[in-house]
Amino acid sequence: MRREARSAVAAVLAVAAVIVAMLTVGPAAAQPAPNVVTPNSTQRGPDPTIASIEATRGTFATAQMSVAAGNGFGGGVVYYPTDTSQGTWGALAIVPGYTAKCANEEAWMGPWLSSFGFVVVCIETNTTTDSDSQRAAELLAALNWLTTASPVKGEVDPNRLSVLGHSAGGAGAIEAAEQRPSLRAMIGLAPGFPGMGLSMASDQVPSLIVGGQADGTVTPSYLTNLYATLPASTQSARAEIAGASHTYYTHANNVEMKLIIPWLKVFLDSDTRYEQFLCPSLPDPSTISMYQSKCPYVPPGGGSPSPSTSASASASSSPSASASASASSSPPPPGACTATYQAEGSWPGGFQGQVTVSAGSAAINGWSVHWSLAGGQQITQVWNGTLSTSGSSVTVKNVSYNGQLGTGASTTFGFLANGAPSAPMLTCTSP
Repeated sequence: MRREARSAVAAVLAVAAVIVAMLTVGPAAAQPAPNVVTPNSTQRGPDPTIASIEATRGTFATAQMSVAAGNGFGGGVVYYPTDTSQGTWGALAIVPGYTAKCANEEAWMGPWLSSFGFVVVCIETNTTTDSDSQRAAELLAALNWLTTASPVKGEVDPNRLSVLGHSAGGAGAIEAAEQRPSLRAMIGLAPGFPGMGLSMASDQVPSLIVGGQADGTVTPSYLTNLYATLPASTQSARAEIAGASHTYYTHANNVEMKLIIPWLKVFLDSDTRYEQFLCPSLPDPSTISMYQSKCPYVPPGGGSPSPSTSASASASSSPSASASASASSSPPPPGACTATYQAEGSWPGGFQGQVTVSAGSAAINGWSVHWSLAGGQQITQVWNGTLSTSGSSVTVKNVSYNGQLGTGASTTFGFLANGAPSAPMLTCTSP
């Protein structure tokens, strides 16, 4: 009996010890893990090091797909991370220089950059002799297609977009940034050429200008004058690669990538971990003959991870959003659409807005957004839509590539306007 009693007591004590241990330690899943990306973060990948940005591949596995000509540009290739657990990705559109093919000049950048957590579309122009302005339009068309109609549109954050171009393509990237100030980043590789009258005086997009010390086409002195036209308030940097010619950028190298990757990480992903590779100096100055910066750099949100969902969605769902940030119509009947306004920025005498158009419980084929301008307001430019006005009444209709929206799908258009900013009351109709 005593032996049996002692065994019973020992069993009870063992069970009690297990229970105490469970209460003390807690479930393993509750313990924090390093470098976890929360759903509301746009930061991607592990903590960076000099070795990691010098590597020819990042930490993400990638895939690619060919794009047929059409949708406003001459086709190309999309490179994208295959990991779908990280939320949406920022995106970059690349356009080549005059008479060149992206497949021959910049395709090497696609898998490299996408492995660091970006969706990259390397586009071909409609003709190889397209002007800089045509290249700007093709870059913006490619981003529109990528975010509204591509097979990976659901993996791209439409509010985290950027452009890059070489030579005449670099001039096109500058002009694309002028036309769409909501872009997060612009990168010009030996942009433009002397005599074309290129200026960056109206650029507000964070701009990285890279030139070559031995470039006889887009010379260092030309880039010095071009860079000087940038507004002092525009976040920017200029680097000159030691000994580089005009075609330096057409072959794989980690010298320019050690500039491009941190620039995209800071401004597309709001990832201040990468600012150390831009400020106060570069990690390998021996390869750079000249570097001008405007440190420190402040990404959108001041460096704090920002929601990967669209700004318009977060503003309209938050009761604390300011009146100037958003305004939306009442829920639509089945098959109709809604339009939501988001303020993108303002300056003395003008402002920029973005409108998100969403389908309801059924697909739509075409849409129109209507509102009335406040006193003194005048729309000066619209992209991703067709503008018509009658007095103070404004209508923006879809263009050819963004009119068809599936159930619950959305697209965006943007505009610049003169006057004081205000939150318009929008209505959306569909044929």
